[in-house]
Amino acid sequence: MAVPVNNFPPLPKFIPLKPCFYQNFEDEIPIEHRILVKRIYHLWIFYCITLCVNLIACLAWWIGGGSGVNFGLAILWLFLFSPCGYICWFRPAYKAFRSDSSFNFMAFFFIMGAQFILAVIQAIGFSGWGACGWILAVTFFSTNVGAAVVMLFPAVMFTVSALMMCLALVRVHRLYRGAGGSFQKAQEEWSSGSWKNPPSREAQYSNFTGNSLPEYPTVPNYPTANQWP
Repeated sequence: MAVPVNNFPPLPKFIPLKPCFYQNFEDEIPIEHRILVKRIYHLWIFYCITLCVNLIACLAWWIGGGSGVNFGLAILWLFLFSPCGYICWFRPAYKAFRSDSSFNFMAFFFIMGAQFILAVIQAIGFSGWGACGWILAVTFFSTNVGAAVVMLFPAVMFTVSALMMCLALVRVHRLYRGAGGSFQKAQEEWSSGSWKNPPSREAQYSNFTGNSLPEYPTVPNYPTANQWP
């Protein structure tokens, strides 16, 4: 079989960089879990868009009389959490469903849980966190109404992101526990080192020695119809 060529992120040809990951939902993810994995992928895209909107809102906040530190932190969160979100919680979920890896399931639960807590904090909107949440947006109406209206957009989007992350955690955990997964299996994968490059489900099914059906040296000579007893 040909080695799959990395195709994500889809970079333009004039950029002297190559994609870092291979991603193919139709070929690698079982059909019964394909929709769920795609939704987690779309959740990552939505969170990246939320960080972009938050950057614009922090700029409006700064222009309207707020602190410029939050705008700088918003830039940092955008360039930090966008790639880290893909690598740290979407890829573990993708690899977990691709190869039924308990270690990747545990990695997804832990990192997505931390991401959910962060999204809740961003939705609340504490001062000095570089996120336009509800507290900052509502209290800024007395200072600048136009900037406060712009700040409401990331507050709503951070709230939706947190809710969707919570639903993703619950849904994946139910599937994992329902299939008999446990923390012990993740420890066994860690001890054996199989978590580094787990085989795909197709490879697991085809990894047999010998033939599943008997081989005949010659074609069997069955009796004709009139020779049966």
